[in-house]
Amino acid sequence: MPFVALGLVADLARAVAAQGYTAPTPIQSQAIPMILAGRDLLAAAQTGTGKTAAFTLPLLQRLQIHEGRVLPAGRPRALVLTPTRELAAQIADSVRVYGRHVAPRTALLVGGVSMGPQFDALRRRVDVLVATPGRLLDHLSQKTVSLAGVEILVLDEADRMLDLGFLPAIRRLLALVPKRRQTLLFSATFAEPIRQLAGDFLHDPAVIDVAPRNAPADRVEQQVHPVDSEHKAALLSHLLSAGERDATLVFTRTKHGADRLSRQLERDGIRTAALHGNKSQSARTRALDDFKQGRIQVLVATDIAARGLDIVQLPRVVNYELPHVPEDYVHRIGRTGRAGHAGLAVSLVSADEVSRLHGIQRLLGRQLPSSVVEGFAPSGGRRSPAPVAPDARRHPTHRAGPPTGERPASSPPRWPARSETVSGDSSRRRHHHNPPRRVATTGDRA
Repeated sequence: MPFVALGLVADLARAVAAQGYTAPTPIQSQAIPMILAGRDLLAAAQTGTGKTAAFTLPLLQRLQIHEGRVLPAGRPRALVLTPTRELAAQIADSVRVYGRHVAPRTALLVGGVSMGPQFDALRRRVDVLVATPGRLLDHLSQKTVSLAGVEILVLDEADRMLDLGFLPAIRRLLALVPKRRQTLLFSATFAEPIRQLAGDFLHDPAVIDVAPRNAPADRVEQQVHPVDSEHKAALLSHLLSAGERDATLVFTRTKHGADRLSRQLERDGIRTAALHGNKSQSARTRALDDFKQGRIQVLVATDIAARGLDIVQLPRVVNYELPHVPEDYVHRIGRTGRAGHAGLAVSLVSADEVSRLHGIQRLLGRQLPSSVVEGFAPSGGRRSPAPVAPDARRHPTHRAGPPTGERPASSPPRWPARSETVSGDSSRRRHHHNPPRRVATTGDRA
């Protein structure tokens, strides 16, 4: 089915075709007609399935319907809120790419950069404003922007946006936008408490769930390697140096841990950069660009990159440390296996992380294959855990507490079942036989 069959005007369909896309994805097929009809929307889909285009295209068309409406400078007609600077920048790029024939006025407000150019952008007419909540509140406090003319509000990665850390800012912003508006919430995951919370912001919404909740892309092969925590860096270096040197995104839990691991990999002769919230925006932009262009092999990042990177042909993701919250695992490994490409997600799991692994497996409804890399067998005993029931998916989402399944400190950790010794090379899968030296990217598949 072509994009025009969804009701898109020729100018937008032509811009999509110029990017090489001929058929819409499932989330696009279902969401675009709903948005064009003016419905509020709560949409969940696996990461990498085209959610950004699913709201950007109909948003631009709805603005065109009222193109004769002219608002004063600094009063956007559409507002897109995102949790990270990188994701905000990618969405703004998508608006420009898909709107090339309809010429929307776009402004980007993110932290970590000078406000001067942002002031300049807001002194002109703005059709679409893409922003992170903190920087938008800064501008509102200085009265450089007004939300009184917003017709369409989009919350991208809404589960993170509505998490406790963002909720106060979101409520403050919602109080400043008109009550009569179209509201769209998109994300890869929606836990039940988040869905209920989203109900406060939506009016008679259409609900789209094109994939099992909290499910990773089906083309991502997942693998667990048990290892002692003090040997993780050496194991990672071994895996990265073996065979073909694929571009690899590595996740750590802390900013200092990302810096420390980046320095260690550089000492091992692996071209590496770190990406986290303590870096300046220029440093973050440079690291990401070097990674996309193949100038570095490894990007070590915190969860800032789990929601804010759009990298289509990324062969491999490594969880150097498992996240505290199981849903973040889904977002992390969703950086690979995008747009129909195969991907590999490797997790290095130490004894103190076994309870986190159990939480992830409960979320996924299955156990992950586990193998010990030759020469890196963990020193502790390994006992098989109790089987994970396929429907055992209920888990807490509050980040202050431990995930369900956390055992008392006195209980010994247990390793996953099916452990076997393998060589470092055999842990790599045949779908990596064509590693890109330049990582291809687009702006429409966040």
